[in-house]
Amino acid sequence: MVEGGISKADKTEFTECWRAVWRTPYIMKLALSAGIGGFLFGYDTGVISGALLYIREDFKAVDRKTWLQETIVSMAVAGAIFGAATGGWLNDKFGRKLSILIADVLFFAGALVMAIAPAPWVIIVGRIFVGLGVGMASMTAPLYISEASPHKIRGALVSMNGLLITGGQFLSYLINLAFTDVKGTWRWMLGIAGLPALVQFLLMLALPESPRWLYRKGKVDESRDIIAKIYPAEEVENEMLAMKKSVEEEKEIEGSIGSSTFTQIKKAFGNTTCRRALYAGICVQVAQQFVGINTVMYYSPTIMQFAGIASNKTAVALSLITSGLNAVGSIVSMAFVDRYGRRRLMIISMLGIISCLIVLSVVFSQASAHAPAISSTETAHFGNNTCTAYASAPNPTSWNCMKCLAKEAECGFCSNTNLYAPGACIAKTDALAGACKAEKRVWYTKGCPSKFGFLAVVFLALYIIVYSPGMGTVPWIVNSEIYPLRFRGVGGGIAAVSNWTSNLIVSLTFLTLTEHLGSSGTFLLFVGFSILGLIAIFFLVPETKGMQFEEVEKLLQKGYSPFRKNSSSTKEVSDHTK
Repeated sequence: MVEGGISKADKTEFTECWRAVWRTPYIMKLALSAGIGGFLFGYDTGVISGALLYIREDFKAVDRKTWLQETIVSMAVAGAIFGAATGGWLNDKFGRKLSILIADVLFFAGALVMAIAPAPWVIIVGRIFVGLGVGMASMTAPLYISEASPHKIRGALVSMNGLLITGGQFLSYLINLAFTDVKGTWRWMLGIAGLPALVQFLLMLALPESPRWLYRKGKVDESRDIIAKIYPAEEVENEMLAMKKSVEEEKEIEGSIGSSTFTQIKKAFGNTTCRRALYAGICVQVAQQFVGINTVMYYSPTIMQFAGIASNKTAVALSLITSGLNAVGSIVSMAFVDRYGRRRLMIISMLGIISCLIVLSVVFSQASAHAPAISSTETAHFGNNTCTAYASAPNPTSWNCMKCLAKEAECGFCSNTNLYAPGACIAKTDALAGACKAEKRVWYTKGCPSKFGFLAVVFLALYIIVYSPGMGTVPWIVNSEIYPLRFRGVGGGIAAVSNWTSNLIVSLTFLTLTEHLGSSGTFLLFVGFSILGLIAIFFLVPETKGMQFEEVEKLLQKGYSPFRKNSSSTKEVSDHTK
């Protein structure tokens, strides 16, 4: 997904990775066991999109109240912000292994609470537990893998965690589809996440702590024992010496900038080079969210319904397209990011995103304009169950399906037997929905019959295709490269929090925006944010492809300008990348 990011890894790393794990299966055991955290991250952020359709059916208060739907979706994101913040402290204080075990307990508890939830507020509590686990897993799983992997294949193994995130999202859509006709639907969808959490908990009990964390805590012999299981015997001493030097440098840096979070943040913004890096890093993370990606990932079945696809099962099935393409895009990014560069991929991606959002806005506008009219004859067919707002309207002949489904009316549309002909606007009750379906008609409550619906599916897919390889993965790569060494931890943390916070704002407001602006207006608003993001990326974000950390730091010290040839983009750097 979007939030975890994928570290870069080239073909050489993947070849070496295959050889290394073939020689030492223990390495893959470590990486896959920790990587389940990434899988759970992806699953729990993706599963709610389909589950929400059935939660609305079981709890009428959720169906009526948009803010309640948004709260159920976004509380996992709110929990993730707090989980990521406390996860950093837990990682340093108690170790990576214990942090993963705590995340598993939170995942399992959240899944169990949601599966047995008797009321919407209990689902929200479960989502908060799951969000805490997501926030902790999003930073702990890749950290554990990175520190417990041979340095030559570290990028490939951490990249695998990113693939597990998008793979978890894809599987969540498959699970949603599998349980659409099962009694309990959403309870199974949300509750089944407890199983991989339990599996990881049991696996992690048998695995060691990160050797780097052990070394920092003075447990040198324990650290050496783990290194000996990962590296060939002749490389163990060299790795121990390298770890000693690295840990000493880290402690020296902590001594120079302070250990308190507030002091580190203050010094980061006070340093000119780091401040410019933060402008670029925060810019790409906020832009990643404000192009509207998580409206697609969290609400894609709902968006399909806005496009006129009434069936929950069909809406969930079509949403598999977006999730699958997101996973494929992660692989495409790893193949091209070191060839074409970070900045270029993001700019191309943003141009594609803007184009797709404009077309989607037009599609939803046309779908609304050509919605079937309301027929008084068809409405009268259902007796005295006419929509109250329609019956008392001063000019009911001007009503169409969209007017019938608007929040002010809160009614349902029963299509004509000829799907696109004028239909009935009647009270939204389970009995009338059943009566409508009994006559082989289609019952609509979120969107209207539309000949343009298939275009929404096509351009949502194109949106993911242009988003995932660029804005989906590159912002995380940029943030791993752009900060001076002494501020790398705090800089990455600030950028990650800005990403989660932007995610929360977008997911918490999407349905409310569609109520007030319509689907067309909401996508047009995202166009505006995307244009602002493109401008900010153009002026603030330098190209870091093939550059050493020191070269990036010198570039930012001088100040980046897209209209000036920087020394870092001269022939020397080009030669370095060849």
